[in-house]
Amino acid sequence: MEYMQAPTTSSQGNILCCTCGIPIPPNPANMCVSCLRTTVDISEGIPKQVSVHFCKQCERYLQPPASWVQCALESRELLALCLKKLKGNMTKVRLIDAGFLWTEPHSKRIKLKVTIQKEVMNGAILQQVFVVEFVIQSQMCDDCHRIEAKDFWNSVVQVRQKTSHKKTFYYLEQLILKHKLHQNALNIKEIHEGIDFYYATKQHAQKMVDFLQCTVPCRSKTSQRLISHDIHSNTFNYKSTYSIEIVPVCKDNVVCLSPRLAQSLGNMGQVCVCVRVTSTIHLIDPNTLQIAEVDGGTYWRNPFHSLVSPRQLEEFIVMDIDLIRNQKLGAGAGLRSNKHTLAEVWVQKTSEMDTAQQYHCRTHLGHLLNIGDLVQGFDFANSNVNDEFLNKMNPSHVPDVVLIKKSYDRSKRVKRRNWKLKEMNKDREGMDTDDERQYQDFLEDLEEDEALRKNVNIFRDASKIPVESDTDEEGAPRISLMEMLEDLSLSDATGGEGADMMTE
Repeated sequence: MEYMQAPTTSSQGNILCCTCGIPIPPNPANMCVSCLRTTVDISEGIPKQVSVHFCKQCERYLQPPASWVQCALESRELLALCLKKLKGNMTKVRLIDAGFLWTEPHSKRIKLKVTIQKEVMNGAILQQVFVVEFVIQSQMCDDCHRIEAKDFWNSVVQVRQKTSHKKTFYYLEQLILKHKLHQNALNIKEIHEGIDFYYATKQHAQKMVDFLQCTVPCRSKTSQRLISHDIHSNTFNYKSTYSIEIVPVCKDNVVCLSPRLAQSLGNMGQVCVCVRVTSTIHLIDPNTLQIAEVDGGTYWRNPFHSLVSPRQLEEFIVMDIDLIRNQKLGAGAGLRSNKHTLAEVWVQKTSEMDTAQQYHCRTHLGHLLNIGDLVQGFDFANSNVNDEFLNKMNPSHVPDVVLIKKSYDRSKRVKRRNWKLKEMNKDREGMDTDDERQYQDFLEDLEEDEALRKNVNIFRDASKIPVESDTDEEGAPRISLMEMLEDLSLSDATGGEGADMMTE
């Protein structure tokens, strides 16, 4: 037998609704919920359809009065943005709950289910649920307007390098792409001896200047021009110009240092080879393997220039080579390179093979050269070089030939190259036909210099057959697959162009 305990409180009686007459529990309005809702609409004054402005270029929503915010669909940020649109009309009701209702992503509609409460008729609290539809209207934001116009700019960064080769610019372009500093630029224009970056705000231009000063040896100047002036509010509108001058020295340049600078760098020889340009200039003495780094400040206090352009390099063939072991440096000498090997070589120009003329020199390429190899170098013995420091040097200290780098078959290297680089979208003006050759030189430098490509994003070329090897058949250096990134594209998601995924 089950025992039922009697209730301790008495049951509450019902009353009749004053409108429809059905029994209901007592309430201050003496009306049922259905009659109360037909009599009082607590959502009155709250719009059921609201417009939301959306910029298709940058995918941001307008948050009145003038700010644009990034919001994903059905996110908390978008919910807050929609509720702020209703906030002015919901001052007399209490918001209980709000949530999204599913809509087609391309319908340009956002539906919000809102639950509110309000005290009506003698203190009765009525709760109501209704749907507000937000219509997405396209409107271009001010930033995208300026980008599309391509003429409106507040600041410009002019990067210049007074040299015949653009290796430093190619390296700088890859650094900018890696750190995504080109995204804020309104326009990028490539001109003779440099690149111009146009920005809408002075802060973005200053950020680019700070980045350049940290990545390449350079110096900067700033100027501004008054555009307009409001005498009532005392506000000025300026256009700022930042001029960046990169040191006129590139990789594989032969330079002649001043005696004072050579002594301060550890008594190294005045004739040096530039092996790399990063945030500093990396120099090596081909006679002693002594290395040194020259930063931008040191260079501008003791400037030096390239003695030879890439077009003046000649091709030599190695006739004999003798490695030099355990050479001792003099007192006060600086650091010595461990990646190079000192050697004495006899070379002959490939254009003078029918003669007996040979040249003797020391080189830092002993680890790469063998008898019969081709090498690029500069002939000091048969050239007229006009340089302030070189003309004052003792002729016995000037080498006959300075070897720069080993030469490989370029056509085979291009055919076997299974990687690629990304490029910035920029306007080109006054371009040289020599740019393709210079760009191939830069790609070969990346293959030969592991330290240089550490700061560069290298992508695998899907159109080439991948080969896991650091060198090819001729010994030319290559980039391994471990150092490459996958280049993502829209076609990767569908396994092709999209039609191949459909089945009958």
